[in-house]
This record gives sequence, C-alpha cells and structure tokens, in this order.
Amino acid sequence: MQKRLFSSPRVLAAVVLALALGACDTNAPDEETSFSTQSAALTDPCATNQSFQVGAGLYDITGPAAEIGMMGYAMVNQKTAGIHQRLRSRAFVISSPCNGKRAVFVSADLGQVFQGVRQQVVEKLRAKYGNLYTDENVLLSATHTHSGPGGHSHYALYNLTTLGYDKQGFDAIVDGIFQSIVRAHDNLAPGSIRVASGDLLNASINRSPEAYLRNPATERAQYTHDTDKRMTLLRLQGDDGSEVGLINWFAVHATSMGNDNLLISGDNKGYASYLFEKLKGTNYTAQRTFVAAFAQSNEGDVTPNIYGGTNGGGANDFESVELSGSKQFNLAKTLYDTASAPLTGGVDFRHTYVAMDSVQVAPAYTDGLWRTTCEAAIGDSMLAGAEDGPGFGYEGSTCESIRNVWSVFNCTLFTTSCQGEKPIALEMGTMQPYPWTPEALPLQVVKLGNVALVALPFEPTTMAGRRVRQQVLAQLSSVGVNQVLIAGLANAYAGYLATREEYAKQDYEGASTHFGPWTLAAVQQEVDRLAVALRTDTTVAAGPTPRDLRNNQSTVQTGVVYDDKPLTASFGGIVTNALASYTRGQTVSVKFWGGHPKNNLRRQGSYLQVQRKSGTSWVTVANDWDWETKYRWQRYDCAPTFGCSYVTTEWKIPADATPGTYRIRHDGDWKSGWDGLIRAYSGTSREFTVN
Repeated sequence: MQKRLFSSPRVLAAVVLALALGACDTNAPDEETSFSTQSAALTDPCATNQSFQVGAGLYDITGPAAEIGMMGYAMVNQKTAGIHQRLRSRAFVISSPCNGKRAVFVSADLGQVFQGVRQQVVEKLRAKYGNLYTDENVLLSATHTHSGPGGHSHYALYNLTTLGYDKQGFDAIVDGIFQSIVRAHDNLAPGSIRVASGDLLNASINRSPEAYLRNPATERAQYTHDTDKRMTLLRLQGDDGSEVGLINWFAVHATSMGNDNLLISGDNKGYASYLFEKLKGTNYTAQRTFVAAFAQSNEGDVTPNIYGGTNGGGANDFESVELSGSKQFNLAKTLYDTASAPLTGGVDFRHTYVAMDSVQVAPAYTDGLWRTTCEAAIGDSMLAGAEDGPGFGYEGSTCESIRNVWSVFNCTLFTTSCQGEKPIALEMGTMQPYPWTPEALPLQVVKLGNVALVALPFEPTTMAGRRVRQQVLAQLSSVGVNQVLIAGLANAYAGYLATREEYAKQDYEGASTHFGPWTLAAVQQEVDRLAVALRTDTTVAAGPTPRDLRNNQSTVQTGVVYDDKPLTASFGGIVTNALASYTRGQTVSVKFWGGHPKNNLRRQGSYLQVQRKSGTSWVTVANDWDWETKYRWQRYDCAPTFGCSYVTTEWKIPADATPGTYRIRHDGDWKSGWDGLIRAYSGTSREFTVN
C-alpha cells in the first residue's frame, strides 16, 4: 500500500472563512452586507428590482409501473409493481426584465437527475427555442425519491441493479421535464416573488452523527443542530393576482418508503407537493395550473426516520410518508401564507463543467498544501448502505481501522494514497471502455434576486453544504445576495459530498464521495470561481465536454412479449369484484384481468378512476395519483402460456367522501402474441354505495 500524503488533515480555510462570516442558522444580513448592498444599487440596474416574469409548468414523468428495478436502494429484487403516486416534473421560469435574463428551475420526482437526462432535455430546448435555454441557465434538480423506476442513467454503475438501461423510462423522463418547461415558458407573465424562511424541527435527524462530530468543534459551535432545519420558500404570484406556485428547499432524504416497497411513489416530498396542490385545486392535465415544488437541498446525511434506522414514526411506510410530508406541508403553508419580503434584484447565472477526477486544489481550500482529486471510486462502507437503507457489512471501514478481511485485501492491493482512508471496493473511473460514473461534472450558481442557488451534482452532507453556502455568500453579499441555498442532486449525479473530516470516518457518505478526500475542497474552489465571475460580471470557461453515451447502452431486461388471459375471460374482466356497500374509512378492492403497464405508460392519464354517479353520468373523483388509491400489478402464470397478469385497484374511502353510488374503472393496454399490436381495454366494477 502506498504511503499517504496525510494522516489527520484539517480544512483550515473553510473554518477560518466560517468564523470570519460569523456563520449561523440565520438569513439576516449583517451591517457590512447591508452597506455593500447599498453600494451595489448605485451601479446595478436590477439592484432594487422587484418585478419579474414568472411561469410554472407541471408534467407527468412516471416510468414503467411493472418489472423495472427501482432507483435508490440498489436492491435487485425491488422492482416496480404498481403506482401509489405518479411522479411529476415541476418547472419554473423566472425572468428579470431589468437585465433581460431568465433561468429555469425544475424539481423532478426522481432519485437523481442523471447527466444524459439533462443533456437531452437541453438539446430539446435548444431545438425549440434556440439559445434561450442552455446549460448555463437550466437547473434540473431531483427530489431523491427512492421509489421510482431506475435504468435511466447512461453510466453503468447506476444501471447495475436494474439490469441495464431502460429507454422507455428514460424517454418518459426527458420528455416530461421538457414538456413541464415548455408549459412554464408559455405561462410566463408579469409577477412578483416573495421570500419566507422558518425552521422545521422534529422532521429530520443526522444518520451519521459520529462523522459529523469529526468536524471542528469551533465550526460546529456556530450551529444549533447537526442538520439544517431551515426551510426557505419562494411564493410566485402574478400581477393579476393569480397564484402561480411555490418552491421551497428543505434538506431531508426521501426515504420514508423502505427498500421493500414496490409501488411508485414521490415519497415525503411528493406527498407534500400533492397536499399543497390539492389545497390549491391543481389540475394535473391542465396547461396552466398551480405548481408546488418541495425541492431537495444538502440532504446527504439527513434522514426523515427520526426514531432511528428505518423508523419514521408510522405503523407502516405509508404512514411514515404522511408524517414526514405533512410536517413539510404545514410549515410551507405557514411560510406561503405569511411571505411578505419581496425578492429583490435580477436574474443571473454562471455554469461550468469540471474534470472532477483531476482538480488541482489550491492550499487556500485545503489544509494549507496543494492537493488533488482522484479517479472515481467507492469504498467498502458504501456497500454497507446507510441507516435508512441497510446493505452488506458495516459502516466506518477504513484502511486505518480495518474491520474485516475484505478491507485488508482492498487496502493492500487497490487503495491509493490519493483516496486516503478509503478501502476501494470499486474504481469506476478506470473502467473501460467508459468510466462507470461521470467525471466531467456541471457546477452552477444561479442568482434569483437576493437569493442564490448553488447546483451540485452530488448529495452534500449538512456541513459540506454549509461550507459551500458560506463560500458563495462571502462572494455575493456585495451584490445584494443575503441567502444561499444548495440545490442538491442537480444536473448530473456522482455520489456524495462529505467534508474532509467526515470522509476520514468512512461512513456511508464518506465512502460514497467518489473523488477522494479533497472533493469538497475542489468543489469550493470551482464554485468560488463561478461566484466571483457572477459578482464581477465576467465570463467563465465552459470546461470539458461531458461524454454523450446515448448510443452505448445495453440491457438484459426483457420487454413485453405478449399478454394473455384465460379463454373464458376478457382483458378488463373482473376476477374479484367490489362489495355492494361500504362506509367511509373502508377500502374498496377490485381485481381485473390486465395487461402489462409497459404497453402504455399512460402519462398524463391514469390506470384507474374512482367514479361517482351523478344523474346518468359518471364523475371521476380519484385517479391513480391520488393518495387514497393504489394501482397494483401482479404477474400470474396461467399455464400453458404464462403471460397473464392481475391488476388490483384499491380505494381507501376518505372521511369526507360524498355518500352515493360509485364504481371503479380500470384502463389498460394489452399486447397480442399473434400480430404484436397493442390494444386498449377497460373494465368496470359493479356499482356500490358509500354510506
């Protein structure tokens, strides 16, 4: 094993900077910041601007609801088998007429926004709008749900447990994000934005508290909690009084659903969005409607399972989602209703690509020495998983504190001095013919008035996010910025972002920091350059062009060969019918002979409808995206063809359901084994009463 360049390094520059700024959990500018803001007003035509153009758009990005490995927990046997919530892309276009600049922010119900997705979304935007929307001003962020279909990366590591690439799901995501942006663009109208912030307690804990405690005591003393409790919300409103939507950022993993869940779900953030949009009467098929984005931030070491492990407080995963999502919804509603501080300033942005595997990091960002990043690799503890998604082995396995024979083997033969304490389990950066994870990664700073967003293609830990925020605030406070927010899992994805001290512990987060112990220092250095360029109104180099691997994908997944049913049955026919009557709170369950959902994703549609009789007509009161419904798919080997499947629809009758006559309708599509054609079908349950 090669000799290490360090034994107990410190990130002196970050600590000194934090002390100099008096870092704390507050959004209020100090006197020096206020003075600098007044100075900026003398030269910046947007310094006192409060007039924007705002637009919001919403579109379905739900992928295959059956037999596709889910993205997040890396469990081979966790494959989609139905829908509890549809996944959405929530897009916002914000433009400042004072300088003619605009930016796009998207929060998508995805585990990650992979690099290929962003490449093709921007490609479609360029084809439609020319240079209006580019890498520079388009920010795509994931909510990090672990209950969505996988297989939509162009890099092998993220498709391993899904058994390869899934083009159908990838195309659904790309088109859905694109369509949501198109809608936001078309809905642009004069408006204003108000800002509000507040603390949300008892909704998150640090899942790696021992690693957090390795950060300097003087730095930790500046914060009350070991996770960020602050939620910041933007309320977008039209000058005509119309409510456009909201965006809020709160750092917490979307892991209220566990690794045995098989239903597609937006998890706690998707549920919070659903609650707010239901409150505002959102129409999920409309061109213009209210959009509520509960976006992700520096959640790397933050879990919603506040009772430890996988325990979110509910009797089951669904109740845990309700608990976590409701807490976020309730604070967001309070902030939305009381938001009074106007967003002030203009829109601006800087973006670059960085070869993250070969950054030379200056002493000002490290421990006082020149350091370098490494070719991407994951450590043994990454395989152990985190507390809310346990894997194999134990966290905290380092080459300085060997915990098993496997680590001895890795540390002896594979670990390099560049990767420090990490026993390398897999070095993705040296794989041939292409690396298994991206190395040319996007970094971006977007200024929305006095709020700045730092878009990172990682999952930053709490302290890593704090250091980046303080770094950027130090550069941009003189141009009116008094809040800096982390937009995590943005524009691409390459694992975690831990501090140098946390990295040394090699818990899950440190072992998942791909580019070695100085990854955060490199990010701070490169983001600093973007912030300086934004402050000084100078350009930055585009950086290395990332790989485009769309034509280099493979899979062992099988598509739908054909759908079958018993000779005496029909597609949409009833296997188990509803009862004659129910009371509120009971669950209606109807089983149909069905087709495979891969035949038609029914985006912007629904596989089920709960309908109430109104005169001679039927009115739909719930769809497959509503919280009280579940759409389940199950393969049924009906010999001798083995191509049959059941579809089970469930409706838990709400406490406020209108008494009357109801039925459940199922819509699907089946594929013929004779001509290969796909044909639509539908089926309805018996009529039943709700008392």
